[in-house]
Amino acid sequence: MMLHCLLPGKLQSKKIIFEDVFSARDSATLEHLKELSSRRRVIEESINQSSFITEAIAREMSGGLTSHCLRDLQKLEQYLPLLENLIFHVDLVCSNHHVVRWISELKIRWSSALSSSSFFNLRGPKFFQIDNLRYELGMTLYLYAALLRERAIEILPTDLVQSATLFREAAGVFQHLANEVFPSLQSSQPVERPPEATPSICTVMSLICLAEAQAVTIRKAEEKGTTVGLLAKLHYGVIELLGEATAILYSNTRECKDISSSFLEFISSCKALHELRSLKYLAESLKMAEQLGVAIGVLRHSLINAKKEVPGEESWRSIFGREIDAATDMLRKFEHENEFVWHEKIPTGDELPRLQGNKIVNAIPYNPKRWERELSLKL
Repeated sequence: MMLHCLLPGKLQSKKIIFEDVFSARDSATLEHLKELSSRRRVIEESINQSSFITEAIAREMSGGLTSHCLRDLQKLEQYLPLLENLIFHVDLVCSNHHVVRWISELKIRWSSALSSSSFFNLRGPKFFQIDNLRYELGMTLYLYAALLRERAIEILPTDLVQSATLFREAAGVFQHLANEVFPSLQSSQPVERPPEATPSICTVMSLICLAEAQAVTIRKAEEKGTTVGLLAKLHYGVIELLGEATAILYSNTRECKDISSSFLEFISSCKALHELRSLKYLAESLKMAEQLGVAIGVLRHSLINAKKEVPGEESWRSIFGREIDAATDMLRKFEHENEFVWHEKIPTGDELPRLQGNKIVNAIPYNPKRWERELSLKL
């Protein structure tokens, strides 16, 4: 079992109507702008939960897709290439004062799912406005990556291979945001921005997706009967990836100062859970190597640490509880065997072995698509 947090995808946005703002020179450009608005509106209605379309009609419009998550991904895949094309043409005339005014009149506004201030706003989510088309592109891509991750979680019980692939795809989109999209926003006007629109948080999300992809890969390895020594190192690789994410969160205080406590707890709880699993497999491998005393020391240490990190979220607590119970049973058996047969000394602290992790997953690079259509704006 894995811990799940669907918080990152809970974004909302305000309406944008492109043809009301941009002046088109010809009917083809006008149609392109209207299609952009239409494609975006169905995304707005879905994420803002303001659509009046029935489930049956939504399924029919999507070509029979039963998953809400898949339907949203399809909508985003139809909108993003059109948006990329608009940005390409706007960049050609970006210095024109008409274009600068038009973009500000779009009032591009998105909420945050990770900001703690979003949770305590009684009047609904707080919206952040940045007058830059790359902000719209970045937040839409962020939503796309978050939904890829949600889809990976959705199919996890039935398809481990596809689930791991989707986590890796999501990691690639988050990497693209961190390296290619959001750095250009940093130099624009110094306005308040959601945490999602920062390279740091996108890098954190990429590392989380890689950790989740590795966790799924471990489940596949467990099914194949991989040796316990290797499983211990693979779980420790998850800890190392989450450790990198934690280091970024606590070192980039300016970009990460307003992160929700439940998101931070999710990361620390995942780390603690995989540490317990890693040390359990290490203890098993030590016993097989006839180092029962060391195995007992490892289990005792792992249980002390795990009990300090039990999360508050109920579904996470139950997963934690089962792992702690399994480790406790293993420790009881090892101690009983040692007491009556081996009589080995139990090491503590610095005498215990240290693990090195194996990281075996990589992000799948994201390649932006652009529907190339000629746009003629009236400047």
